[in-house]
Amino acid sequence: MLRFDYGMAAAGVPVSAIEALGRRAGECNRMLEEGTGAGADFLGWVSLPSSVTETELRRVKDAAEKLRAVADVVVVVGIGGSYLGARAVLEALGNPFACLRRERSGPDVVFAGQNISEDYLYDLLEALQGRSVGVIVISKSGTTTEPAIAFRILRGELERRYGKAGARERIVAVTDRSRGALKGLADREGYATFVIPDDVGGRYSVLTPVGLLPLAAAGIDIGALVAGAREMEAATAAGVPFGRNPAEQYAAARNVLYGAGYRVEILGSYEPSLHYVGEWWKQLFGESEGKEGKGIFPASVTLTADLHSMGQYIQDGERMLFETVVSVASPLHELRIGTGGDEDGLGFLAGRRLSEVNRMAEAGVALAHCDGGVPNLRVDIDRVDAYGVGGLLYFFERACGISGYLLGVNPFDQPGVEAYKRNMYALLDKPGYEKEGRRLRERLKER
Repeated sequence: MLRFDYGMAAAGVPVSAIEALGRRAGECNRMLEEGTGAGADFLGWVSLPSSVTETELRRVKDAAEKLRAVADVVVVVGIGGSYLGARAVLEALGNPFACLRRERSGPDVVFAGQNISEDYLYDLLEALQGRSVGVIVISKSGTTTEPAIAFRILRGELERRYGKAGARERIVAVTDRSRGALKGLADREGYATFVIPDDVGGRYSVLTPVGLLPLAAAGIDIGALVAGAREMEAATAAGVPFGRNPAEQYAAARNVLYGAGYRVEILGSYEPSLHYVGEWWKQLFGESEGKEGKGIFPASVTLTADLHSMGQYIQDGERMLFETVVSVASPLHELRIGTGGDEDGLGFLAGRRLSEVNRMAEAGVALAHCDGGVPNLRVDIDRVDAYGVGGLLYFFERACGISGYLLGVNPFDQPGVEAYKRNMYALLDKPGYEKEGRRLRERLKER
C-alpha cells in the first residue's frame, strides 16, 4: 500500500550513507515499541491502530450519527493536533466542489478555534444563521486560549438558540478522562464525551476520537482509515528489515541529508487533495524535532501549481533543501483530454488521460531538480482513499518518532510552544501575570 524510494537522494548524499544508518534506525524503532527512549509516556499511538476495537469504532459512529441527525453543520473546535489531523483527512477524501451540489449526503464540517481572528469567527457565526448546528469541542485541558474562546462563543450561540437542554444534545466534548476545565464543564452540563488518551500527544492523535469523531460526522469511512493504519503499523514494526521498512528508510534518509547540510525539507504532492496532509505533516515534524537548536525546517508545496511560484527557487536557489514527494499511483476517476484542433499546441495529448500527463510532470520535475542538486525522496501510495490515507498518516508518525530519536531529541514534547502563551497571558493581564505584563509592555514601547 506504500513504498518508499530514496534512490534520487544521491543528488545530495551517497545512497550507501543512508543504508549505513539502517541499523541505528532499527534500534530507534525498537525504542518506540519498547518505550525505552525519551518521551516514553507518550507512545500510546504506536500500537493504536491494532488496538482500536469495533466496539470503540461503533461508539464513535453512533455519536456521529446523532450529530448528523440534528445538525446540517458540525463545527469542530480545536487547534494543532486537535484540528489538523481531521482536516487533513477530510480535505483528502472530500469533494472540493461539494458546495456546488444541491443535494448533500450529510452535514458540512467546518473548523473553529485554530486562530483568534475576530473576522473569521464573525463570518462563521454569520454563515451559521439559518443552519442547524452541532459542535465537537476538542481540548485536553479546556483552557487553551484559541479553542476555549471559540467554544465559549459557540456554546453561547447554541444555548441562545436551543436552550441549555437543546444545546446539550448538540455538543460533544473530546477531552481528558478525569480532569480539566472542559471535562468539568461536560460533566456538569451532561455533554456526551470521548477521551483523549493520556499517552497520545495531540499531533499523534488523529486515530483517536480527536480525529475519528469529526471524520465520522462528515461521513468518512473511519473503519477503512484505521485498517490502513493497522497495515502500516505492521509494515513499519521493529524487526521488519530496513530494506523493507519504509519508516526506517525515510527517517534515515532525512537524517543523513540533514547531516550533509540540507536544513529544509519540502513535502509536495501532485494531488491537491493532499494539501492539508502537508499542513498536518508540518506540525508533526516541526513540533517533534524543532528543539535544542536542531531540526529540519518542514515546508510544503502543492504541485504543479507551486512550480509556477516556488519552482524557480527549488530549481536554482540555495542548495539547502531536499524534497519528499507523495506520489499517487491511481486516480479515483478517469478523464481524458479532448480531441480537436492544435491551436493550443496540445494536439499531441489528445485522448490521453490527465493522470498520465500529471505523472510525466512529476517525473520530469524530479529529474530536473535532481540535476539541479536537489535530493528527492518519494513516497508512493496506491490511491487517495480512506485506507491509503490511514496508512500514509501512520507512516509519517512512525517515521517521525524514529527520526527524532536519530536526531537525539525527545519527539514527544513541545517546550517552545509555551513561550508565546506566557507572553500573551501577561499582555492580557491574566491573574498572576500582571507584573510580567507591565514589563513586556515597556519592552514593546522601546521597539
